[in-house]
Amino acid sequence: MPHLRSRRRLALAVPVVLSLTASLGFLPAAASAVPLAAPASRTADGPNLAYVVNTRTDQGTIASVQRAIAANGGSIVATYDTIGVIVVHSANPDFGKRIRAVRGVQSAGATRTAPLTPAGTTDEGAVQVLSKAEAAKVAQSSATGEEPLEADQWDLRAIGADKAAKIDPGSRKVTVGIIDTGVDDTHPDIAPNFSPSQSANCVSGKADTTYGAWRPVDADHYHGTHVAGEIAAARNGIGVAGVAPGVKVASITVAQPDAGQLFYPESVVCAFVFAADHGIEVTNNSYYVDPWLYNCLDDPDQRAIVDAVNRAQLYAQSKGTLNVASAGNSNDDLDSDALVDESSPDDSTAVTRTVDPHECFDVPTQLPGVVTVSATGVKGAKSYYSSYGKGVVDVAAPGGDKFQIPDTPSQNGRILSTLPNNQYGFLQGTSMASPHVAAVAALLKSTHPHATPAQLQALLKAEADNPGCPTTPYDGDGDGVVDATCVGDKHVNGFYGSGIVNALRAVK
Repeated sequence: MPHLRSRRRLALAVPVVLSLTASLGFLPAAASAVPLAAPASRTADGPNLAYVVNTRTDQGTIASVQRAIAANGGSIVATYDTIGVIVVHSANPDFGKRIRAVRGVQSAGATRTAPLTPAGTTDEGAVQVLSKAEAAKVAQSSATGEEPLEADQWDLRAIGADKAAKIDPGSRKVTVGIIDTGVDDTHPDIAPNFSPSQSANCVSGKADTTYGAWRPVDADHYHGTHVAGEIAAARNGIGVAGVAPGVKVASITVAQPDAGQLFYPESVVCAFVFAADHGIEVTNNSYYVDPWLYNCLDDPDQRAIVDAVNRAQLYAQSKGTLNVASAGNSNDDLDSDALVDESSPDDSTAVTRTVDPHECFDVPTQLPGVVTVSATGVKGAKSYYSSYGKGVVDVAAPGGDKFQIPDTPSQNGRILSTLPNNQYGFLQGTSMASPHVAAVAALLKSTHPHATPAQLQALLKAEADNPGCPTTPYDGDGDGVVDATCVGDKHVNGFYGSGIVNALRAVK
């Protein structure tokens, strides 16, 4: 089972940019004089950890830092010259401290707190697999011209995606990259729209493009396949339909193959760079980067993580890629002064800490230019679990809600989509909301092929439907207790940002 994930983001985009620019590796290098070689007795008597080392991008600096890495007991996994990020493994317990003092190194730190083994998601609760008998019942309710299971897809109708598909299903020149647990491209609803040439496995921090390397390691790594179906399941008369059934999807696998399915920073850096270099127009990011829910810049390891992933996602934006991410399932007000993090680090022993989400970054959601998405149910209300916050959430989309019951054959308020091994199932979470937005962005890119990532984000907001804050106190689970307070108006508010995205307007 994937870990349940919460998502955070800074309140205002401009302060995020200024804060990152002022605080990260854009500052002058640290110290300039340090011995390159670590004592031999200190090079291999600690846990074998992964690191990101962030430098200036000139070749001279990179070559010099690479020599220092070797001299201090590090082995290089991958070097991303264009953004100045080097992925390193080292068992030297002093590696981080020593490499940070090397001339040209702007930040460096461990990307995990536990030793390397032979990366998390924002779905809420276990998957509910649709049985063959249940599927047959749903198929009897489908109208002529619909996919067999479309009667259960209330989410398509909620954003006009069923009508949009009749006008423009999206362009095959547009690809959405699924940065996730892997995609089963053999699924009959995904195969017609899958792009192998734009897919890879980035788990190690270096892209493996071996055919099939992008697939999930087992059926428990179902998350990415579900996301892919939500975006681009083909209208081929077999099962479900995606929001943008004419666009392509690619799989960039970043989840560790074990049961934890953690998403480590070096894997995500690799994914963003790969997406940028392979012409992917939109990425979907339904996760946060492990092991820290929040990465605080006063900690050198966490600072390096923010720096490295931010460099990679900004590089993707510079190459024309719009990055979309889920807002989280903790029902937190992300514009609050303080939040309690009880889950970090999630790869060893967690320690409870209180953080200011305006100063400690959830990555990649809080990074500048990333579209942050909250979740709604069939009634158009904020999902009971979805995090929120005025000036934090950009847009909203259907993510499912077990307390908002639809008038569908299965009467299931979650989102129905594809699963590995030719199956289908229901999930809910901001993990499900984000791909709806990524798909609408892909429709917009199809209609406006020259639009920049910033222009696509503006279009998403301009064409969204904003219900405004609820007129009565919000009680998401119906237990009589007020669960959240919405701040704002029908233009922008904490629950929906600029509103619920609209696929029909995107194609018109």
